[in-house]
Amino acid sequence: MNAISDFPISDDAISGAMVQPHVRGLFDGDIAVALCDPRAPMGSLLSPERQGMGRMVAKRQLEFTAGRIAAHRAMAALGRPRQPVIPGPDRAPIWPDGLVGSLSHCDSLCVCVMAPTGPVRSLGVDVEEDTALDPEMIETILTPPERAWMARQPEDEAGRLAKLIFSAKETAYKAQYPMTREVLDFGAIAILPDLAQGRFTATFTRAVGPFASGSTLQGRMARAHDLILTGLTLRPQGAA
Repeated sequence: MNAISDFPISDDAISGAMVQPHVRGLFDGDIAVALCDPRAPMGSLLSPERQGMGRMVAKRQLEFTAGRIAAHRAMAALGRPRQPVIPGPDRAPIWPDGLVGSLSHCDSLCVCVMAPTGPVRSLGVDVEEDTALDPEMIETILTPPERAWMARQPEDEAGRLAKLIFSAKETAYKAQYPMTREVLDFGAIAILPDLAQGRFTATFTRAVGPFASGSTLQGRMARAHDLILTGLTLRPQGAA
């Protein structure tokens, strides 16, 4: 299954046709991927989702709505009926029974990835604007080995590569969270990008839940159309 839903195109919207193959390339064919533009999301929320918005400010309401519309599209791509995705007490989405998923958004794009439980344990996805990370945040977010890796890269790319590492961490954190329910600091996972292959390795620097110190997760990444995109699929041990 290679299902991606289009998002609405406005005069200044990113072309879905241009972004789709890059998002699709982050995940295997059995993962549904749906896109939506948070500036102009199309479709209506289900009643529990409307209640879940609470007193969000207008911009956050648009982002929340876009995420739920993308999730409904991903369900349709999997042949599932539309079901609500509401935030839990920890603000993480509560996925319908039998499904796992992940959501991310930036100003111009919202992405939802989803799969049936069983062949997939959890998913992580992140989308960021391809701009430089705030220099003041680099020491907070990047570990010493990550900063050493960055120092070997072209100087004019340093800030944007730091943002890529941040995105990969976000994706790895989302993927591990359903199994650990632990909010990690930025030093708990170290990222080693492989720019040539469009992949990254996320290594736990300490034991977290079922993950021993030194355990690794393998993810994929892309930089395209002024976006940084990262994705990770966690399957049961021994699964293809």
